Amino acid sequence: MKQADFDGKGSLIRWTETPGEEPARVYVHGLGSVSSVYHAHIAARPELAGRRSLFVDLPGHGISDRPESFGYTLEEHADALAAALDAAGLSGAELIAHSMGGSVAIVLAHRRPDLVSRLLLTEANLDASPPPAAGSASITVYDEGTFVEEAHARVLEAIGPAWAATMRLADPRALHRSAVGLRRGSVPIMRDILVGLPIDRVFLQGESSGEFAGRQALEEAGVRVVTVPGAGHNVMLDNPDAFAAVVVGQD
Repeated sequence: MKQADFDGKGSLIRWTETPGEEPARVYVHGLGSVSSVYHAHIAARPELAGRRSLFVDLPGHGISDRPESFGYTLEEHADALAAALDAAGLSGAELIAHSMGGSVAIVLAHRRPDLVSRLLLTEANLDASPPPAAGSASITVYDEGTFVEEAHARVLEAIGPAWAATMRLADPRALHRSAVGLRRGSVPIMRDILVGLPIDRVFLQGESSGEFAGRQALEEAGVRVVTVPGAGHNVMLDNPDAFAAVVVGQD
């Protein structure tokens, strides 16, 4: 396990990694998740072998620290991720990022372009104020105090055992602030950043998630949008064969 200070106060962002050639692949999880749980089975596939792979847990999640004084905005998460990549000695990494992690990865590519050579985004949040059906809405419907003191357990029960298995590892206050930051979005907003980035960009959408708003505009800007059959929001779990093929560029 590796670690790096991310707030100047001794709080540590942590990751595990496998050795291999660079550019490294950096896997980033979504809200209330853990990177290794969602991506280790992908990185272990034979067609992805031989590349250095990092599984980073964002602040407040998984094995990383959860300081109460931290804001957990998208920008702060991105800066913490940058601290991890700097400590790992990386530049020009490929970021494979899911949901909120995709939003963080976009912001990172904007703030630290030296760190990112490719973005592979799985159903990343691109806009502020996502629809009520979004997972973050089940958290932000409560104010922070109510969520931390009363509603956290109710939300874990309501979201089902699969997501709850990793969400229960996240600090409730960090989880709420992360959800608020995700719904607030970044400045500039994530979609506009993505359109303007001069790097390889791929956006994966699960077929069962429905029509992807703004697809044509993204494709016109050079973002490759891939609809994955038989998959929902968690494409890497629902259709790992198709997911791995996109990661290695063989789809």
